[in-house]
Amino acid sequence: MMLILLVVAGTWAQGLSPLEPKEKEVAKAVPPTNALDKGDLEFYVRHLFVWGPQINVEIGEYKESAVPGMLEVDVTGRFDKSAQKSTFYVSKDGQHILQGTSFKIADNPFRAALDKVDNTGAPAFGTEGASVMITAFSDFQCPYCAKEAKLLRSQLKDEYSDKVRVYFRDFPLTQMHPWALTAAIGGQCVQAQSPEAFWTYHDWVFENQKTFTPENLATKVVEFMTDKGVDAAKLKSCIDSRETLKVVEMSLDEGRAAGVNSTPTVFVNGRKVPAGMQWPQLKSVIDFELEYQKVTHNSGDDCGCSLDISLPGFEN
Repeated sequence: MMLILLVVAGTWAQGLSPLEPKEKEVAKAVPPTNALDKGDLEFYVRHLFVWGPQINVEIGEYKESAVPGMLEVDVTGRFDKSAQKSTFYVSKDGQHILQGTSFKIADNPFRAALDKVDNTGAPAFGTEGASVMITAFSDFQCPYCAKEAKLLRSQLKDEYSDKVRVYFRDFPLTQMHPWALTAAIGGQCVQAQSPEAFWTYHDWVFENQKTFTPENLATKVVEFMTDKGVDAAKLKSCIDSRETLKVVEMSLDEGRAAGVNSTPTVFVNGRKVPAGMQWPQLKSVIDFELEYQKVTHNSGDDCGCSLDISLPGFEN
């Protein structure tokens, strides 16, 4: 994301690179000396990340951290609709800065992600209570999501049906995909009537993406689902009234909280899977988690926690 900010800033900010200060900007008169001073910390971080004046820097509040003797503070850089958030640890005398993540040895390293998403009631397949939980944040109009969906529905279903629980979460990118939101609403309308029928809907939409438009989607959905275990009249009413919009918006909010900003995005027991990971690598992650959970029992579908995930185009 840091690179995205640099590239975007250099491209859109009237031709200025983040390395080129605006003429009106006055250089800091003295070097930074205290990281507890937000001005000093901003000056230091701008140099660290090469963030020029086109990037807005927000310094959060200093708070006690899990690391003895250190305070924790979030620093966010924003340009247009892109953002990069970093957590820094500052010594209480303001002389030392650490960047990174604090881990507690007795806890799951991906606890933060697990706690941000509540999959209760979300479309799912696989064994309830499985020790490996995958949550997929996806967009029905996204072509990469279609590839991911096919991978999960085939490989996972065939090889891990009794060991893995997969949850589908909506993350429609409305600015890019004009019918994605309606498809998400329709999917949740189907889910409300029949969780089994949802997967029929899910597979059909992804397989027929190229045939849909904002104008014909709702009609095609009702026609296709008429004999698939749902009440067509109720389905049409649900879609037309956008009855399930709040469910979709909740999924979007939880995804953003977990750091999802593109689709597909996949998490395996809270671990965000690298973008472009192929089946052999994803399989190795699942196998590793299966063995790890035999000892720790601190994740999965029955751990009392939540998780975020997304599939085939996975991002770091």
